[in-house]
Amino acid sequence: MPALFRPGSNGVMRRTLLAIAVVIVAVPLLLMAWVRTPLVTREGDSPAQPVPFDHRIHAHALRIDCRYCHSDVERSAVAGMPSTQTCVPCHNQTWFNGPQFAPVRQSLASGRPIPWRRVNGLPDFVFFNHAVHVNGGVGCETCHGQVDRMARVKQAAPLTMAWCIDCHRNPNPRLRPVAEMTAMGWDPHAGGGRGDRAAGAGGQLAARTPVVSDERIREITNCSACHR
Repeated sequence: MPALFRPGSNGVMRRTLLAIAVVIVAVPLLLMAWVRTPLVTREGDSPAQPVPFDHRIHAHALRIDCRYCHSDVERSAVAGMPSTQTCVPCHNQTWFNGPQFAPVRQSLASGRPIPWRRVNGLPDFVFFNHAVHVNGGVGCETCHGQVDRMARVKQAAPLTMAWCIDCHRNPNPRLRPVAEMTAMGWDPHAGGGRGDRAAGAGGQLAARTPVVSDERIREITNCSACHR
């Protein structure tokens, strides 16, 4: 009786099974790696805005506090965007009548807000409260980077679950005095917010370490802290 399989069939089957096993393992690993790349997280993205608002001028040169435009950040889950009327008083007629301000004039005439494009966004199933973080000592630049050095704001962090959890598990190194919340380039050792404050704040913060207790860390690492 002739053989049902050729002599090399065993080798072919072994290679086939090995290839299937590699695919089963490799595809999920590659997908998990891919979703953590900037192509998916959008880290570094800097969308063009309807009005070329330069944070280097406003936040750095003019020292306008973040809360002047994002006025709800201390009391609301959402930081908020400034109304069109907020932008107008700071600029003279030459600026206001220029081509760059055309969207501002259109907004005032129509009563519709300027269609700013979101730079930092989380999925709908993730709950994030700005007020809780900033009133707990998490500075704006911790998540948003040094926006006072950005001509066009970009997403400075990956905003992945792993990135958030790392901070929740060990928040103390990232905390600062609430008075330094909006300070850019804050140095916890020197205590300087913008590089021009006297030392001392950093020492005060270090003196009350750990700022966040182990019990509180367990609370903020529960699933329900962000997924409600």
